[in-house]
Amino acid sequence: MIRLSREQMAARVAAELQDGWFVNLGIGIPTLTSSYVPAERDVILQSENGLVGMGPIVTDPATWDPQLINASKEHISLVTGASIVHHADSFAIIRGKHLDAAVLGGMQVAENGDLANWRVPEEPMGSIGGAMDVAIGAKRLFVVMTHTTRDGAPKIVRHCTYPLTAIGVVKKIFTDIAVVSVHPDGLVLQEVVDGWTPESVQACTEPVLRVSPDLRTITAAGLIPA
Repeated sequence: MIRLSREQMAARVAAELQDGWFVNLGIGIPTLTSSYVPAERDVILQSENGLVGMGPIVTDPATWDPQLINASKEHISLVTGASIVHHADSFAIIRGKHLDAAVLGGMQVAENGDLANWRVPEEPMGSIGGAMDVAIGAKRLFVVMTHTTRDGAPKIVRHCTYPLTAIGVVKKIFTDIAVVSVHPDGLVLQEVVDGWTPESVQACTEPVLRVSPDLRTITAAGLIPA
C-alpha cells in the first residue's frame, strides 16, 4: 500500500497551518514544510537558530546564501520582512509562548500526547536540545513522523518507552499513512492515505483509534508528486 514520501508528509502538514500563524519548524521532515505553505496564506515560520520569516528551501548552490540555514542545516530563503535574531531572542519567542504552532519530528507519541523525539534507550548519548522548549512553548504541537519503525513497530503507542521530550503536548500526528488527533479521551483517526482503511491503520497502531465520522482520504498525488 502507498505511503507518503517525506515531502508529501510535509505538504500535508503545511496545509494545516492557518493564515496569520507564527510557527516553529523542527529538525527533519518538519523543515521541509517551509516549501509547501500555500501561497495565499501568510504564515510566519521561525527556526530556533534565529530565523523569523523563513521561505522555501533553496536547492541550487548558485543561488543559496551559505549563511542562511534552517534547523536541519538546509539552505533556505527568507520572505520579505524577515529577521535574523540572537539565539536568546529566538528562545524568548519560544518560551514566551508566542508560537501559534510548532511542527516537530517524533520517535514515539503516546495516546495521551506524550512526545519522545530525542533519544532511543539503547543509545548512550543524545541531546534534547531546544525540542522540550518548543514542545511546551507552542499553543499547538503537531508531530510528523513515519507511522512505524523500520522494523514495523508502532510509533503511536500506549505509553512511551523512549526518554520523554514533553508530557501531554501533542495535538495532532501526521504520518505517512494517516492523520490522528489527540483528545483527552483518546486518539481519533481523522484521515487515511488512499488505499488504507481504518482497520489497516489500526493494525499499525498500539492504542485503540476511534474513527472520526468525518473520516477523509488523503490522495498522495493531490499533495505533491512522489
